[in-house]
Amino acid sequence: MKKMRSAIALALIAVMSMMLLGGCGPRIQVQPDGTPAASGQAAQTTDASATAAQPADTAAQPAGALTYAPGTKLRMATGYNSTKTGLSFDAETAGAGITLADGVTYNAGDLKPTWVAVQNELGVVFEDKYQGNGASAEFEYWKERLGDVDMVSGTAALLTENGEAGSLVNIAEYLDQMPNFKAYLDANPIVRLSITGNTDTGAIYFSPYFDGVNDIERMPLMRVDWVQKLLDGEGEFTADASNDLAAAVYEPYMPTSGSVEVDVVNAEGTAAEKVTKNYDAAGNIVANMNGAGSLDGVAAVNMLRKYIDEAYDGYYGTQRSDLFIGQNAAWDADELVALLRCVVANPQTLNGTDSVQGLFTREDSNNQRRVDMFRFAGTLFGVRGLESRQDYLFVGADGAMHDARQEVDTYKALEYLHAMIEEGLISKAFVDKSEENSGTYLENDLGFMHYDYNQTQTILNETKLDKDAGEKYMAVMVPVARWYDGTSEDGVYMHFTESWRSVKTDGWGISKAGVGSDQDKLNAALALIDFAYSDKGQILLSYGPDAFIKTNADGSYVTFDFNGKQMPVIADATKEDLWNLADGNYTNFARFYLGSTLSFVKNQAFEYQCTTEIGQEGAGHISRAIALGVVKHPELAVAQNSWYTSVPTVLPTSSVENDKISGYTELTEKYSQQKDGDNILLSLIIKGYTDSNMSDAQSTADYVANSWSGKQYLGIKEGAWQRDLEYYQSMN
Repeated sequence: MKKMRSAIALALIAVMSMMLLGGCGPRIQVQPDGTPAASGQAAQTTDASATAAQPADTAAQPAGALTYAPGTKLRMATGYNSTKTGLSFDAETAGAGITLADGVTYNAGDLKPTWVAVQNELGVVFEDKYQGNGASAEFEYWKERLGDVDMVSGTAALLTENGEAGSLVNIAEYLDQMPNFKAYLDANPIVRLSITGNTDTGAIYFSPYFDGVNDIERMPLMRVDWVQKLLDGEGEFTADASNDLAAAVYEPYMPTSGSVEVDVVNAEGTAAEKVTKNYDAAGNIVANMNGAGSLDGVAAVNMLRKYIDEAYDGYYGTQRSDLFIGQNAAWDADELVALLRCVVANPQTLNGTDSVQGLFTREDSNNQRRVDMFRFAGTLFGVRGLESRQDYLFVGADGAMHDARQEVDTYKALEYLHAMIEEGLISKAFVDKSEENSGTYLENDLGFMHYDYNQTQTILNETKLDKDAGEKYMAVMVPVARWYDGTSEDGVYMHFTESWRSVKTDGWGISKAGVGSDQDKLNAALALIDFAYSDKGQILLSYGPDAFIKTNADGSYVTFDFNGKQMPVIADATKEDLWNLADGNYTNFARFYLGSTLSFVKNQAFEYQCTTEIGQEGAGHISRAIALGVVKHPELAVAQNSWYTSVPTVLPTSSVENDKISGYTELTEKYSQQKDGDNILLSLIIKGYTDSNMSDAQSTADYVANSWSGKQYLGIKEGAWQRDLEYYQSMN
C-alpha cells in the first residue's frame, strides 16, 4: 500500500510538473480495451512523412494501469522475414512513391499505414531498426547490442532462452496491467503453455504470433474439373486414346473386405450423416486394379466408376466426383491412388498431351515446400506428428509425448508414398528437385493435385487457369483415414486434420537493456502488446487502418458473418490495391504494403475476403464439416482425451536441456524443414530404404531412437511436458 501511495504521488507530481511546463500534456494511460483513454484517430494526411503521433488528454485510471509519456519512442527491431515485411517501406516496394487506398503517398523509409495508425492510437513514436532478417537471424544480429533496441523479433526458442538468461523482460509480471492479453491467454490454455518459458516462475518472454488461430491451415487441392471429366455421367467412360497404367506397386491401406461407416456432411451442407464403404459388395479399388492385370486409362476409369457405384450403393449417383470434391466427400488414400492412376493414364482427355503429373509440391527445389509431401502422408495414412506445432511431437492417448520420427507408422506411411513414386503418381519434378513449381504445372495443365494454403493457391484460378473453359482448382475435403485416438483398439475411420493453426515459432520480445530503467518505454512496449490483443487491435493489425475498411454513413464498419462473429468488410479500393499491387496474394499485400499480419493475431476474416470465389467454395465445404464435427482436429486446450491436445509450440526446457538437445545433431540436420535443408523423410519417399541400418519401418524407428539420440530427446521433451501439465493444474 505504501508503494502504491508513493507511485500515485509520483504520478501526480509528474502530471503537475508537465502542466506547469505548459508545453506538454498529461501522461497517456491505457484503458481496459488496450487504447489510451479519450484518444482519437489522427486525421489522415496526403503525405505519410507528415503523419505523427497525436496523443490526447486522458481521464484518471486505476492504480496499476500502464502509463507513459506522450511521444515515448520505441526502437523496433521487428518484422516478419525480409526488408519487404518490416514496419517501414523498403525502396523496392515504395519505388518513387506509392499511393494506397487511403490516399496517402508513401516513400521508402515511411512507416506503413498500419504502424502509422498504431503509433497514433497509442501515442508513441516508432523508430524502425529492423534489419530485414528472419526471426532467428534478426535476433542473432541484435543479441550483443540489445541496448540499442526496445523490441526485437526472434524465434520462440531464442527469445525464451535469452529471457531465462536475463536479456528480455518477463511479460508475465505485468499481466494484471494487460487485460486483453491476459484474457486471451486465459481463454486459450495451450497458447499460455506454448509461451511459458519457466513453469516454476510462469515467465513469458515474448508475445506470440498467430498466422490465423483455431482454424485449419493446409488443405488438399485438386483440378476438380478433371475429376468430373473422368467420373461423372451415364454409361461408360470413353476416350480416343489413353496410356497404360504402370505396374502396380502400391498395396491397399484400407480394408479389402467387410465395411466401414464414416461421418460426412450431407450434400446440402446442413447436417452430418453416415455413409458406408462396403468392401464386401465392391472390393477394395486398389486390390481390384492390382488384380486386373494390364489396364489402360479407360479401363481404369470404368473400374473406379463401378467401384464407387457399388461400394457406396449409389449414394453419389452419376455425380461420382463428389466422392472426392463434394460437400459430402468421403475419399480415402486407396481411392485417391485409384484416381491418380486414372489421371496420369488419361492425359489425352485431361490436357491433350501424352503426360500429366499427379501429386506435386508448390516449389520442388525448396525444402520448406517439399516437406508438404510428408505432411500430406500423415493426413492420408493416419499418422500424428508430421504436421506438429513443434518438431515432430504429438500427445498420445496415453497422455505422454511422442515423436513421429520414432514411430513405426511414420515410416509405413512413407512406404506407401514411395510405392506411389514407383508408379509415377508423384511428379517427376518432386523426385528430381527441379525448379518447376505449381504455377507452371497449373498454367500448362500439367499437374493435378497438391497440399497447401487455400488462399494463395486458388488465386491461380484468376491468374493461370481458363475459368471460361471450365478449368477449376479447388480445396477438397480432408480424407478419411484410420486414426488411433484411443477410443478404439482398432482405430477410428474419420476425417481428421493435424494442420491446425496455433502459436507460430516467431514472436516479439522486450529488450531489458533497451528499456533499461525507463518506465515509459517499458509501459509503452507492454501497452503495444496488450493493444494487439484487444478487439480493436486485432482488426487494425490484421486489416490495416479504417481507410482500408468499408464503412456505413455513420462511420461504423460494414460487417459480415465470419465463423459466427460480425467482422469488417474490406473497402473496394483495398481489393483494387490487392490485385494491382500483389496479384491477389493477400499475405504479400498485407505484409508488403499495409504492414499488417507481421506479428500478434492475424484475423482470418480479411484473408477470407481476399480468397477467390472458387477458393471460398472449397474452404466452405471444409469449414462446414468442422463446424458440424465431421472433421476432427487438435484443440488449443488440455483436452479430456489427451490425443486431441495440440502440442505447445514451445516447451519449457532448461538451458542445460537445450544444450543437450543442440547436441543431437542428426535429429536437427536430417529432419530439417528449412528452405535449404535436407530431410530424410523426403529421401525415404523418393528412394526408399538405402541404409543397412534403416531397412524397414521398425529398424528405422529403432535406429532414430537408439543411435540418433531420439530416446534422450523425447525424455527431455516429455519431462518438460509434464512440467507444463503440473503448471496448468496449478493455474486451475
